[in-house]
Amino acid sequence: MTWATTTLQDFENAIKSSDPTPGGGTVAAVALGQAAALVSMVAELTLASDRWEDAHAEATEARAVAADIMPWASHLADADAEAFDAVVDAFKLPKGNDEEKAVRKQAIRAATLGAAEVPFETAQHACALLPHVLAMAERGNSNAASDAGVASLMATAAAKGAVFNVIINLNSLPENMGHEMRQALPAMEENIRLLGRQCMDAVRGRL
Repeated sequence: MTWATTTLQDFENAIKSSDPTPGGGTVAAVALGQAAALVSMVAELTLASDRWEDAHAEATEARAVAADIMPWASHLADADAEAFDAVVDAFKLPKGNDEEKAVRKQAIRAATLGAAEVPFETAQHACALLPHVLAMAERGNSNAASDAGVASLMATAAAKGAVFNVIINLNSLPENMGHEMRQALPAMEENIRLLGRQCMDAVRGRL
């Protein structure tokens, strides 16, 4: 079973349980997939009408980007849970002597880095989607402006939620680990903030 193929009710029941997975990282990835699906819908509604012909090229591009992201979102939803499960398993390794402690420490760090890398990829995909959300919010079929609005909220939630998961994992690692992610995060967060605000302004202007 994957989280992409389970029922919504089963997914929510799994989230609310005391098990650490699926958790926020998986939810962020699922939100990314839903955002991409909504972007695709707005693009289809735009392409279906000659009234929005001036936005057809942007809609075609938005639809293509969304189609690429949706399977990645499904993969990342599962990968996030698997990555954190690996962290939990690493903490369960024996620590009866110095050699075991060293092996355990290395395993925990490697697994924690992996648990940061997966949501970082979710955030990257969300950042790739947001410009197309903005294009549809600004120029797509205005009858679907509210749908573009929900897409922007879901995409920004996916991006910000994924970033939270990156940060919490990086903060438990030495500063020399995850260097590229640490360097990229400030600009990524600012980009998410700006695009999210622009999407909201565009949607409110067309409602």
